[in-house]
Amino acid sequence: MQHWARRLEQEIDGVMRIFGGVQQLREIYKDNRNLFEVQENEPQKLVEKVAGDIESLLDRKVQALKRLADAAENFQKAHRWQDNIKEEDILYYDAKADAELDDPESEDVERGSKVSTLRLDFVEDSNFKNKVNYSYTAVQIPTDIYKGSTVILNELNWTEALENVFIENRRQDPTLLWQVFGSATGVTRYYPATPWRAPKKIDLYDVRRRPWYIQGASSPKDMVIIVDVSGSVSGLTLKLMKTSVCEMLDTLSDDDYVNVASFNEKAQPVSCFTHLVQANVRNKKVFKEAVQGMVAKGTTGYKAGFEYAFDQLQNSNITRANCNKMIMMFTDGGEDRVQDVFEKYNWPNRTVRVFTFSVGQHNYDVTPLQWMACANKGYYFEIPSIGAIRINTQEYLDVLGRPMVLAGKEAKQVQWTNVYEDALGLGLVVTGTLPVFNLTQDGPGEKKNQLILGVMGIDVALNDIKRLTPNYTLGANGYVFAIDLNGYVLLHPNLKSQTTNFREPVTLDFLDAELEDENKEEIRRSMIDGNKGHKQIRTLVKSLDERYVDEVVRNYTWVPIRSTNYSLGLVLPPYSTFYLQANLSDQILQVKYFEFLLPSSFESEGHVFIAPREYCKDLNASDNNTEFLKNFIELMEKVTPDSKQCNNFLLHNLILDTGITQQLVERAWRDQDLNTYSLLAVFAATDGGITRVFPNKAAEDWTENPEPFNASFYRRSLDNHGYVFKPPHQDALLRPLELENDTVGILVSTAVELSLGGHTLRPAVVGVKLDLEAWAEKFKVLASNRTHQDQPQKQCGANNHCEMDCEVNNEDLLCVLIDDGGFLVLSNQNHQWDQVGRFFSEVDANLMLALYNNSFYTRKESYDYQAACAPQPPGNLGAAPRGVFVPTIADFLNLAWWTSAAAWSLFQQLLYGLIYHSWFQADPAEAEGSPEARESSCVMKQTQYYFGSVNASYNAIIDCGNCSSRCAASVRLAGCCRKRHTRTARSSVNWCRDRDTGEARTSALTTTRRKIPQTVAAELPSRRRWASWSPCSCCSSWACPPGRSPKSTPTPRAASERPPPTPPQASPPLPCSPVPHTPP
Repeated sequence: MQHWARRLEQEIDGVMRIFGGVQQLREIYKDNRNLFEVQENEPQKLVEKVAGDIESLLDRKVQALKRLADAAENFQKAHRWQDNIKEEDILYYDAKADAELDDPESEDVERGSKVSTLRLDFVEDSNFKNKVNYSYTAVQIPTDIYKGSTVILNELNWTEALENVFIENRRQDPTLLWQVFGSATGVTRYYPATPWRAPKKIDLYDVRRRPWYIQGASSPKDMVIIVDVSGSVSGLTLKLMKTSVCEMLDTLSDDDYVNVASFNEKAQPVSCFTHLVQANVRNKKVFKEAVQGMVAKGTTGYKAGFEYAFDQLQNSNITRANCNKMIMMFTDGGEDRVQDVFEKYNWPNRTVRVFTFSVGQHNYDVTPLQWMACANKGYYFEIPSIGAIRINTQEYLDVLGRPMVLAGKEAKQVQWTNVYEDALGLGLVVTGTLPVFNLTQDGPGEKKNQLILGVMGIDVALNDIKRLTPNYTLGANGYVFAIDLNGYVLLHPNLKSQTTNFREPVTLDFLDAELEDENKEEIRRSMIDGNKGHKQIRTLVKSLDERYVDEVVRNYTWVPIRSTNYSLGLVLPPYSTFYLQANLSDQILQVKYFEFLLPSSFESEGHVFIAPREYCKDLNASDNNTEFLKNFIELMEKVTPDSKQCNNFLLHNLILDTGITQQLVERAWRDQDLNTYSLLAVFAATDGGITRVFPNKAAEDWTENPEPFNASFYRRSLDNHGYVFKPPHQDALLRPLELENDTVGILVSTAVELSLGGHTLRPAVVGVKLDLEAWAEKFKVLASNRTHQDQPQKQCGANNHCEMDCEVNNEDLLCVLIDDGGFLVLSNQNHQWDQVGRFFSEVDANLMLALYNNSFYTRKESYDYQAACAPQPPGNLGAAPRGVFVPTIADFLNLAWWTSAAAWSLFQQLLYGLIYHSWFQADPAEAEGSPEARESSCVMKQTQYYFGSVNASYNAIIDCGNCSSRCAASVRLAGCCRKRHTRTARSSVNWCRDRDTGEARTSALTTTRRKIPQTVAAELPSRRRWASWSPCSCCSSWACPPGRSPKSTPTPRAASERPPPTPPQASPPLPCSPVPHTPP
């Protein structure tokens, strides 16, 4: 085994020395030393500068917000209420008018609305990614609100004056994006005007349910929701309660804490949460799913419900808001006032507000419910039907807003929201919010109305903030990130756009955006506390394709962003402390190097891919790199690299790297015969954005990202010493590789490290693409007794044993090469060639289990909280609608019935059944690919493997299931990469011998017998079969939640004690999200 490993190492190293061009590229950089300068990244100065730029950007938005809020309060104070106002008196642009006019069944068309709606012309604006009109504002009114009501018409009347303030704000700051006023009545007026982006179904948008409005309209709160599930609450009433609780949860933000419990004779939490938890997206989703499982039984016991709620609010051993405290009770009615409970827990200070909700249509006396609310500074609401849910579950916000109004200027503070998806198409944004107070008085000398008029908001696109950060000077693995006071990221390269549900904020914790460890927890806490700091840590990072984990060194530097609730961090690898800056002042040389970008040079110099970066303002972007290169060349014929409309740093570095990689072709590649060493291609990629692939025909099968910073092989090569293997990616569910025209290859790459003036940096990566089929044959020879490929095969006989020969004895001896992530790279079995790139447990379950149990591999488990999952298939459902009151023929013939509450309730059920489709009728099976079968956000479990032991080899006896046991051995290739400062390989070698017959089998370099039944793979199932295995489920112990568990040691244990390896792709979603990170 050691002999085979050394031969394989020497062969790969020899190919890389001849064709890789590492040494030649170093010499080229030194020969061209006069064409570039070495610049230094000073972390502390960089992060402070970026933090200051972000502070200035946000401060301009704050000033605009204050002008808008002050103007709104003055306009409303000067407005005179009109009881007899009519629709035709109001002229405004209805943002949904165009969509409604196109819909013959819309409300306005049906009743012949007389609303005077403006017809506007729009122009395309790239800043808004939309068509806009800068002369007017637009108005959006929720679908379930009557546009012609007196309240709405008066609201439209006085908010019209905001139009001039919006326009003046934009004149002072042309970079302003959406300016929005969200009214407490539900009216949204925003600038500039643009048509509303209505969904295919009924539009449920209500500004009062948006994250930015909720955060700006109320103070943080601790809320306990208690739900009556006694026997009298059944059928329609219970369904109304479930829907009401879900709507109530939607009024909470990440600044709030909540728990939900049900009660009859006893009270108990509806979910696995036993105390108040942060009202973030994941926790609210847990509550909503748990609420659907409530069942009505027993008798009503208000005392049990309220005692449970007060105990929850008085628990001082947990993190909570400690501001507003409230209890929300949903019931169908009762006679008990539980005065003794209020006397014990809440009187005389009444620090907890009690809100009561009478749900359903019944004849119970509601006086006790009214008394409970009024006696505890709360409010009483009635929800007789589904149509009253949305409005009544958010009215309590008006009550909570009164202390803010009374506090005046002290409460008027600008708050910045979490990241969320803009409803009008801007992408990911944050919003600055400021409450607008009602300053009118009921009469001379009387108190103010103590009401919040609404919330003023101004959006800031994340892309605008990113433009203030250094883009390409930090290298491929350096980045800037920012978090808020809850630890949620504002900026991070792993933050993804929310495409599944734009109504949900994107709440990704810093410790979920990266692989968590104790050092990062300490950094997060320091940033939340508003401190400065710097720390060098050794940590784990995922590869860009999420198949590998590498142990790396990173430098973290962080500072607070003043006047905001954000903190900024900078992450730099040690090799990115310095970077190259081209200095191509010689225009003749610029033209010479530029010619190597022309397609006419590709045949002799190799194909060039250029990174799709923003080199110039007028450069047209394209996803097709050939087209992008064409656009780039056409623009460069009109402008020079020193043009003011272009990024001179990017252009000069790009042109310099074009010339440097062309010189590599001359010195190392052009005169070499790639076929001699069974190579499909050689390549070089640089920080400047050039990827050169030689020969030109190899570019036809090049599938790597043309942006080196987004290519997995590039980033991993920078983080590892030696050679990194990248076999073709294969999913277990996809068909095997098809070896057509010898185009399937294995990338082997390494970083080019320079030492210039005492500074170390890695500006490029070079590599080769191995022909899979040819190297599989070569692999057999290297793991055999032949000295070279041209030598005849060894003849086996009585005196010549071929037991340990992976070529001759390939019937009984399996020899495989596995990389550091556990993926198959090479095999001596022809039938396994189409499995190259698969996780090895899908190829040989028992051998991978042996490698794992002997700590050759270490597993890293993590959770993807930004995953999108397909909807779960519906169960067996009956065809009948769910419980809805159905009138009889006698009811229809009775005139009195048509004026009753039951008739009105039925009408509302029919109307809102269109909105809450799944509430009203059984869920039909949805065709795959239909609009209804949309993905939703979920939590996915991921598992990656990496070399976790310093041992380079091992021997062991392994069990192969339904056959005799085997002897296994593994050897790690040296000189291929570094792990924990040891020179080890990113691939390993193993072999096994049958104890009874003496025959052998191998893995990664591995040998083992083939007398194993096909069912052996079931012993180590693929990720689909092991999806149910999880270290923690939602309702088990919370002492060690996923993402917070102690580190596991690499000490070998018995196979029965360790869960088998699962492939390093995402598993299906967990049934319940892990415990949230504790905010300050």
